Amino acid sequence: MNARDRDDAGRARSARPRDGLGRPLPYGAEGVERQPEGVVRSPAGTVREAQRLLDAGMPFHAHEVFEDAWKSGPPAAAPLWRGLAQLAVGLTHSARGNAVGGARLLSRGAAGIEGLDGEPYGIDVPGLVRWARELAGRVAEDGPAVDAAREAPRLGGGLE
Repeated sequence: MNARDRDDAGRARSARPRDGLGRPLPYGAEGVERQPEGVVRSPAGTVREAQRLLDAGMPFHAHEVFEDAWKSGPPAAAPLWRGLAQLAVGLTHSARGNAVGGARLLSRGAAGIEGLDGEPYGIDVPGLVRWARELAGRVAEDGPAVDAAREAPRLGGGLE
């Protein structure tokens, strides 16, 4: 029986390195630095860090940033952060070549944020919904993996 990797709190957590799309690599391989879990950021800090990771072609890591905001923020903001996490995972699956999973999560994330009013935290929700639906349709139809950095969405207009 193999002993499971554990984090500092004793929870099961793989210590295997990961690539930029979050795929596990063999022990000893050089991977990308993982996102620390449980980081509490301001909404603006969440958007900045997630955009940096998306632009770098690391949507799996951006999903972890959104997940932290979803779990640590006010309950009223949870649908936004959960939907954005789903969009990031949808882009991850699409970049890994999983067309079915990518299209499904992009569509689910778009549906989750579609009804949100305004531009919460400067996030262009209508633009992200259009982006996600267009990419979901293209991925479902074409099937080949997409380039995560090239397909990365712009979260909002005030991030330049």
